[in-house]
Amino acid sequence: MRLPLESYRLPNGLLVTLSEDHSTPVVAVNLWYHVGSANERPGRTGFAHLFEHMLFQGSEHVAANAHFELVQRAGGTLNGSTWLERTNYFETVPSHHLELALWLEADRMGALLPAMTQEKLDTQRDVVKNERRWSVDNQPYGTWWERLPALCFPPEHPFHHSLIGSMEDLSAASLEDVAEFFRTYYTPDNAVLTIAGDFESTTARALVETHFSKIPRGSGRPALPPMGLPRTFGGWAREVVADDVMVPRLFLAFRAPTFGTDAYYAGSVCAAVFGQRRGSRLYRALVREREVASDVSAFTWDLAKGADLFVADATARPGTDAATLEAAMVAEVDRLRLGGVRADEVARVLALIETDFVASMQTAGDRADAISKFATLLGDPALVNEQLDHYRKVTAEEVAAFAHDFLGEDNRASLVYVAPAEGAAEGVAEGAAEGAAEGGRLGVRQRTTEGSP
Repeated sequence: MRLPLESYRLPNGLLVTLSEDHSTPVVAVNLWYHVGSANERPGRTGFAHLFEHMLFQGSEHVAANAHFELVQRAGGTLNGSTWLERTNYFETVPSHHLELALWLEADRMGALLPAMTQEKLDTQRDVVKNERRWSVDNQPYGTWWERLPALCFPPEHPFHHSLIGSMEDLSAASLEDVAEFFRTYYTPDNAVLTIAGDFESTTARALVETHFSKIPRGSGRPALPPMGLPRTFGGWAREVVADDVMVPRLFLAFRAPTFGTDAYYAGSVCAAVFGQRRGSRLYRALVREREVASDVSAFTWDLAKGADLFVADATARPGTDAATLEAAMVAEVDRLRLGGVRADEVARVLALIETDFVASMQTAGDRADAISKFATLLGDPALVNEQLDHYRKVTAEEVAAFAHDFLGEDNRASLVYVAPAEGAAEGVAEGAAEGAAEGGRLGVRQRTTEGSP
């Protein structure tokens, strides 16, 4: 399938892409800002995620929380999300409310600061802190998505620090700090606007011109620190976390080629062969045959700068210790790395990938988000139409080459969660080293940490 696309750029730098589809009377408005946690400076982490909250707290012509109320009263849905490389905001509304969604997005892009107050900052800072307590600090395995990048990226790298930010940095953020972050990154020349669904191009163009064209472009953004990294970790890093969990869980990560490159697609297919759904190697070996895991998966993070991460995840079945789980995972990785893959395995996952992609493109919201992703991360919204072609070209030989080159002993990072029993962490380290002895050496960077209370 090919999405109809019409792209142009306003004089202020805003990249606009229109994708008409009159099959259902809804339209999606999707706005990506090219700013994420990677753009935060030391001592001021968590700003990108904080802004995900602040941008719903009203602007010059929109009262606090009115953004939600207006969209929901119109019969629409909305939300926002933050990641290492981007922040996005999106609404899906009945077609005749397109202008409402565009006006709301334009007003907070162009006129957020007049409505920003210390009270709003304090309130949302507390909300974010509570979100951190609930979803990270007091959630079983909840710290994995900040511990894993900290383990896989060096301290000076922009991907190293926590996406949600530390309590200390959130407490230290001043109103001027936050305002300066907004002025720097939330500008039309650092944004992509996608409209997908039931609309007329002429009407949409006129509305975009009316609401966005007068917003001035930014005055420049600081360059990111160097993002380049060696092809592999250079060894096997590991961290054992003694946490309040019932069963062990393992995240085994590998440095991988960045999103959008030819090698990325081979890695994405490799992840699907290894851990996507119940037909995957990992599910068959660890869940059904050996019965050491209750749940498994493998996926890529789709990072477009520096290096991506290929991650395999397994949760132990009750009665299975962490050393056994890790040894079983490593054995499957080595079997994949040394034995390659079959053509029928690749054909199976390519069919799954194509089915999932085509199904997601049936909804205006997912379609708009995919277009914005390619426009923001790769600079060209039309690349969304090349996605399936890239996957179809992947061969079993290319997947095998990826596994051989990137899943070796010199490119592994193990993040292991264990129950806080006395001596458990030391036992895991020793047992895992013995259990994985055939696959290589452990302990290039090995540390044991306590989980949050």
